[in-house]
Amino acid sequence: RTSPKTRCACLACLEFSLVPGGLMLGRQDGVQRSPTFFVGAERQRKDLEAFQRREQQLSEAYNIQTPLCFNARGYQKTHPVKAERGHTDADARLETPVIIGVADGVSQIEEFGINPAELPHEILKECEMLANDQLLPHSRMTRYCGPIPLVSEAFQNTQSLGSTTLVLALLDNSTKIHGNLFPMIAVITIGDCELLLLRRVGGVNMPFDVVFHTEMQRLDGHAQTPLQLARVDDRIDANFHDGITLEVIERGSAVHCISAYEGDIIVMGSDGVFDNMFLDEIVAIVNSVLVPPRQLPTQDSLLSHISRRIVEASHRKTYMLPGGIMPDAPIGRGGKIDDTSCVVAEVVQWTAAHKHRFAATPKNTPWRDLFFCGSGCAFHEDENADDYDSDMQPPGMQAGRTRSRSRDDDHTCLIS
Repeated sequence: RTSPKTRCACLACLEFSLVPGGLMLGRQDGVQRSPTFFVGAERQRKDLEAFQRREQQLSEAYNIQTPLCFNARGYQKTHPVKAERGHTDADARLETPVIIGVADGVSQIEEFGINPAELPHEILKECEMLANDQLLPHSRMTRYCGPIPLVSEAFQNTQSLGSTTLVLALLDNSTKIHGNLFPMIAVITIGDCELLLLRRVGGVNMPFDVVFHTEMQRLDGHAQTPLQLARVDDRIDANFHDGITLEVIERGSAVHCISAYEGDIIVMGSDGVFDNMFLDEIVAIVNSVLVPPRQLPTQDSLLSHISRRIVEASHRKTYMLPGGIMPDAPIGRGGKIDDTSCVVAEVVQWTAAHKHRFAATPKNTPWRDLFFCGSGCAFHEDENADDYDSDMQPPGMQAGRTRSRSRDDDHTCLIS
C-alpha cells in the first residue's frame, strides 16, 4: 500500500472539508490522517465488479468426522485522540462458535446527527441470529445458502441509519466430499476491514504462517473511501436507497471459501489495525504468545491478550519514537488515528459441552461466557476455486489435489 498525501483530493474529502465541525485530525508533526468518509450512491455502484471476488480453496487431504467451531475473543478501543474529542466508538464485534466479525462504522455521519454505532451493532446482531439458525451443528433451523444471502437478509432485517464496512467469517460444517465431513470457513468482506488466517504449516512445533489474507476494497484507492454497507436519508444522500446496498452486497462483496483445520488462528480487524500494522508484526505478536508446543484449545485469556496487544500496537504507531521519527505503517509514517477493533479466534472441535450448552440455551441467546465459546455480539467488552498449495497443509496431512464439487458430493461451500 502506498502512503496517502497529506490532503486527499477526492471529491468526498473536499466535500467533507466544507462541513461545519468536520473531523480532520491534525498532529503536531504535521501528519494528518482523516477518518473514513461516507461514499454516495453513484460512487458505491461504480466498478463493483472490480471488487468482487468469488474464490474457493479446497484440500481433500483432511478427514475428520467431528464438527469444528470458533473459540473467539476480541478487544476494541477508540484512539485516545478521538476519545478526548468526544467522538463515538463506531466499531462493533461479533464472537460466537459459528460466526465472527468486525463492523467499522463510518464516523463522518455523526456530523449529521446519526449515531454511527447503531447500524454496525444491529447488522452484526442480525447476522448472529441467522448464523445460529443455519450453522450451529445439530441445531440447524433453516438452510444455509452462503454468506451473501445471509448478509443480504441481515441488512434487510435492520432499521438503523448509518454506514459501515464489514468482515465476517462463518464456519460451515455441512460440506462433504466423498461422504467425509469437510469443514469450511466462508469469508465475506465489504470495505477495508481485513482478515488473516494463520497456520503452523511447518509442523506443530513451528511458528504460525499466513496462509490466507483478504484485500481492502477502497474506491479509487483512497484510504478514506472504502466500499460500504449503508442506509442514509436525505440529510446525507437524497439518491441513496436500500437497493444500492443490496447491490453492493451481491455484486461488490469479496467472498472466499477456505478449508478449516483444528488449531487455525484467525485475526480480523478494522482498518485501524491493518492501516497501522504490517502483517509480519501481527504474526509476530501471535507467535510470541502462542509458543509451541501447546495443547488445544487455547485459553480464552490468551486470545484476549493477543487481540488487546494488536490494538495497543496499532495505536502506538501514531506516536513519535525517540529521536523525533514517526513509526512506519502500511498507510504511511505516523499511522492513522482511528477506532480500532480486533477479533482473534481459534478453530476448535465442537464438543458435547458445546451441544449441551446450546441445547440448554434459549434460541438466539448470545454465546456469552459459554465453555470454549465467544461472547456474542461484543461491542464494548474491553476486558476481555483455486488450487490449495501443498505447503499450506497442516502438519501430518498429505497434500491432496484440489477438486471442484462433483455430483456425488453432498454439499459444497456456498460462496454466493
